[in-house]
Amino acid sequence: MTIRFRQGKTFYRIFLPILVLGVALASGLGSYIYMTTTHSVIDRLAAGKLSFVSQSKNTLEQSIRTIEYAFTTYSTTSSFREAVSQPISEQSFQEFRSVNSQLNYIATMGMDGAEYTLISLQQRWQIASGKLTQLSDEELRRLQDDYIGGRRTGLFWTPTQDGLRLVHTLPAFSIAKTAVALSDLPKASLDRMLATREDSPLLILNSEGTPLYEPRPLGLDAAAVRLLAGEAAKGTSGVVTLTDSSGRRTQAAYVRSDYNSWVYATPLRPQETAQALRPALYGLILMGALIAGLIVVVAYFIAYYFANSIRRIQVRLPRSAGAQAADAPAKDEIDWIVRSIDHLLVEKQSLESLLETELPKLETQLLLNLFRGRMEADELAHQLRRFGYRLSPECRYAVMLIQLDSYGSRGAADKDMLLLAASHLVEELVPRERRLLPIVLNEGTQATVFTFDGWTDEEIQRCLQQAAKQAIVGARERLGVSISVGFSRIYRDLAGGSREAVEMGKQALHQRLHLGKESIIFYEDVAEVVSGPVLLRYPAQLENILFDAIRLGDEQAAAAALYPFLAEWMKTSKNSTDFEVMLVRFVHDLIQLEQLLGIQVLLAPDNESLYQRVLQIRNPEEIERILMEGAVLPMARSMKQKTNEQFRSLSDRIAAIVRSEYDRELSLESIADRLHYNPNYLSSIFRKEYGITFSEFLMNYRLETAKKWLAETELPVKEIAERLQYQNPQNFIRSFRKKENMTPGAYRKERRGA
Repeated sequence: MTIRFRQGKTFYRIFLPILVLGVALASGLGSYIYMTTTHSVIDRLAAGKLSFVSQSKNTLEQSIRTIEYAFTTYSTTSSFREAVSQPISEQSFQEFRSVNSQLNYIATMGMDGAEYTLISLQQRWQIASGKLTQLSDEELRRLQDDYIGGRRTGLFWTPTQDGLRLVHTLPAFSIAKTAVALSDLPKASLDRMLATREDSPLLILNSEGTPLYEPRPLGLDAAAVRLLAGEAAKGTSGVVTLTDSSGRRTQAAYVRSDYNSWVYATPLRPQETAQALRPALYGLILMGALIAGLIVVVAYFIAYYFANSIRRIQVRLPRSAGAQAADAPAKDEIDWIVRSIDHLLVEKQSLESLLETELPKLETQLLLNLFRGRMEADELAHQLRRFGYRLSPECRYAVMLIQLDSYGSRGAADKDMLLLAASHLVEELVPRERRLLPIVLNEGTQATVFTFDGWTDEEIQRCLQQAAKQAIVGARERLGVSISVGFSRIYRDLAGGSREAVEMGKQALHQRLHLGKESIIFYEDVAEVVSGPVLLRYPAQLENILFDAIRLGDEQAAAAALYPFLAEWMKTSKNSTDFEVMLVRFVHDLIQLEQLLGIQVLLAPDNESLYQRVLQIRNPEEIERILMEGAVLPMARSMKQKTNEQFRSLSDRIAAIVRSEYDRELSLESIADRLHYNPNYLSSIFRKEYGITFSEFLMNYRLETAKKWLAETELPVKEIAERLQYQNPQNFIRSFRKKENMTPGAYRKERRGA
């Protein structure tokens, strides 16, 4: 294998990710090993530190227990009680010898180099290191203040400049303390006992967190010490991370004593961890370098292998399918191959799309020509074979037509889409070997040719009935519309009989005017009705009832009169011609009525297509809806509006006459003569518009005028009554009192007082 060092982009696209991934995995593995090793080393160091601290605790605790137990036991003896209760002087050799021998005995059990002292508080003497000393009052008071006063316990340890001091007030089990025992443990003895090393300094805290022993400064401030004491109170041993007030972090291993709750701690120094990790770190670096080198070699050979394979694919692809720079040495082989494959796929998809697009169109055009009678038998057979149909000479056919009864929740603008959906629905429901391609025949009809080879008439009828039912259910459930289905007669001559079969289907579908929505109609069932004698019976009387309701502007009566008129009309229409003739007459009569009434509805621009819309529909409910919404209700509404405007105009004219001529003699008859209307007609109009009679309106207006004159003028009541056309002032006063519950004079006084 010849290895070339100048490679294309493909080589580096493979080489670099493998290299980066391999290095990342190696780095991750090395990091994991390093972290695991670090934790292991730290755990091992911590375990060693804990072992050292625990051993130191046990050693010191044993001596402390011995000393405390010795003094406690001694305080319970009779010799102790006799000794501390008697004065001891230089002549009391026997007593001195007894106490000193007891202290020497305790020293043999305690720590080497320790100094033990017994002080009698009653007799004021002190024996320490074989010496007798008499205490002054000041020394006695200092002892009382330091070791007895305010103390909750009679046994405690306190740090001194030279080491640790045990203070034990005696007797141990008595409230009245008569003596004090002191045990001073020198620092040198503690160092020898605890065997502290340079790398493992020891810190001892009492139960209150006060440092008792610290041979060398550990670098922990008060905050870190408090944190150590708090963490140690939660467990008996462990490793804790301490943070001092400056933010510096330090790890420490600690053990808490179950005997006196002292805390023994030693720090874990980073230098120890680093020193322990140094061999492992060197080994990891060497291993990482070896793995990285191996990854580089493996990545190179993998990349070279795949890049060479891709190059061979590139050579085998036709250059005409590549990019414009195909003749030049391609460095980006993948892009070149992708462009080549894309070009081939685009060409393939273009051809497939063209074929898929044109074949249905050609097949649809073939069937349209068939239904229009433009196909010869030989040409039709040849074309059908091109589209994959194999029809035998004995095959029989039937045409199924589908028309929409209603559009459901959609509008008429979606009719073409719904017919196309119906074609797809039939295509799914009926197997291909039993039909030709379902097509949209025109803007209102969908057509399908069924083929039957060797079927009996009964089998064909059952098949057509089942297909129609499935189509109706599918349209209702999947498209949300209702359809009706019409079938032609069964015929044999596909080329010559298809046009006539379509007409049969249309005549069959016309009968859904009588049968209603979702009808399945066979031409054989309605052939006698369609071919019978033509006898048109136009329901003129029902039309007059409808027109009277429109003239009155009564929308409810007009809507109620339309249905029986259409029902009678459609009942007498045997075929589409009868229906169209009656429809033209009805719309013509509506236009004449519109012109007589002086309104404009049917002749408005929005209703210009009313003829065409109704003529295209064979669904009775849809015809009723279009006529109701497009003609009957708008005409009744316009007539009602026109009548209301006339009534309002007449009523306003009457009210204006009253307001201007209230001080003259007025009557509805005189106004009717002036306006050239019947008084009863004007009375009903005025009452309908104003809600009161003309007489009540005239009287109310005159009384309002009288109230105004009474409040604003000095006219006498009699003169006001005469001006307002009251023949007798008493009649005026009675009318005023009836309306205002007071006489005109009282009303004037009330208004003047206000």
